[in-house]
Amino acid sequence: MQGWPEFKASILKRTGIDLNAYKERQMLRRINTLKTLRGADSFEAYLRLLEQDPDCLREFLERLTINVSEFFRNPERFDELKNRYLPQLLVGRLQLKTWSAGSAAGEEAYSLAILLAENVPGQIMPVLATDLDQEALAAAAIGRYPAERLKNVPAKLKQRYFTFEDGYYEVRPELKSKVRFKRHDLLRDAYDSDFDLILCRNVVIYFTEQAKERLYQRFARALRPGGILFTGATEQIFKPASYGLEPMAPFFYRRPKN
Repeated sequence: MQGWPEFKASILKRTGIDLNAYKERQMLRRINTLKTLRGADSFEAYLRLLEQDPDCLREFLERLTINVSEFFRNPERFDELKNRYLPQLLVGRLQLKTWSAGSAAGEEAYSLAILLAENVPGQIMPVLATDLDQEALAAAAIGRYPAERLKNVPAKLKQRYFTFEDGYYEVRPELKSKVRFKRHDLLRDAYDSDFDLILCRNVVIYFTEQAKERLYQRFARALRPGGILFTGATEQIFKPASYGLEPMAPFFYRRPKN
């Protein structure tokens, strides 16, 4: 496809994002839609727009990294985490080291922070929440969401952790203090280690198989022995042992203790 290899190389150089790690068909569909909207008839023309217009670049990055989520997405899985796996992780521990990877606009990171605040009395360490998109991280730090994003949040938790005004819920300062947002590229940047729990949900579905393998291997190394990786509802790992993980249930995987 004319201009596509050069476009990918330029994006990598300019933003550090490797488009080769994403599923090409999905990525081309998004980029071609943006090209059409901006009146660019080639990758070269669209690249010029990205270089000259900060708004175009911001739009491109937002579409590249899918940032729409909701609190306690797939609530039955969060119930499973609370009732089955948190007690296991807390054996011999007063608090947990946790990471929401690919946290988008913060809904999942705040969901995890609520879960810990409600169920881990000794929890002091904030949730690490990372994403590639700086704009999404800025929105997460503000923590203001339309009501439909909180449809899975029980009323008592809404009252405890949010203020409501003009149809929007804003995260209270005491909950904001329990999350630390940071820009991070899952494919390129270094990972911290000894996590008890990593959530990476509805993120890797956009990556190639090779990129997925690299991510799962890195997540496994970032967990402490006995630590758990919690994936999305469409992201079941079919050969977890090849990445240094063992299955616990669909969408929950553990780094073996031995």
